[in-house]
Amino acid sequence: MAQNQPTATPQRQTTLMGFMAGPLWLWLLVAGVFGGVIGLGGFTFVHGKGGSYLSDNPETCINCHIMQEQYDGWIHGSHTAVATCNDCHTPHSFPSNYIVKGINGWNHSVAFTTGDFPDPIRINEMNREVTQGTCLSCHGPLVTPISHTDSDSPTDCLSCHSGVGHGR
Repeated sequence: MAQNQPTATPQRQTTLMGFMAGPLWLWLLVAGVFGGVIGLGGFTFVHGKGGSYLSDNPETCINCHIMQEQYDGWIHGSHTAVATCNDCHTPHSFPSNYIVKGINGWNHSVAFTTGDFPDPIRINEMNREVTQGTCLSCHGPLVTPISHTDSDSPTDCLSCHSGVGHGR
C-alpha cells in the first residue's frame, strides 16, 4: 500500500533582511544609483565647505568670491567687534536660524552653480525681513520712539542704513 506523502509547497527565497531576492543586475543598478547620489552629494558638500555653514564664522561668507566686498566692508565697519554675519542675517531663535540658513544655502548653491545671480548681489525680501528683525532685536529700545513700530508698517531700517555692517 502506498503511503500518501505530503507535497512540498514552493517558498519564496528571501535575503537576510527579509527582502525579496531579485535579479542581480537590478540590485547593482540600485546600489550604483544610490552610491552615485551619496558620493556626488558628499563630494559637493566637502568641496563647497558645507560644514562651515553650520558655524557662525564670518569667513564662511567668503567661501564664494562674490561676497568678498561685503566681508571686507564688515571687517572695516561699525559692527565687526559686536556682530557676525549670522547675528544680522539669521534669526536669533532655534530652529529658525537653521531653517533660514538651509533656505539660503540651497538658493546660493543653485545661484552660484548656474551663475544666475545679480552682480552686485542684492538682498531678497525674506532676508530683508530677517535683517529688519535682527536690527530691532539689538537696537529696538533705542529706536522704538522713532521707528513707528506701533503702526502697520514700521520704518525699514535698511532704507536709511543699507551700508551698516558692510561699511559702505
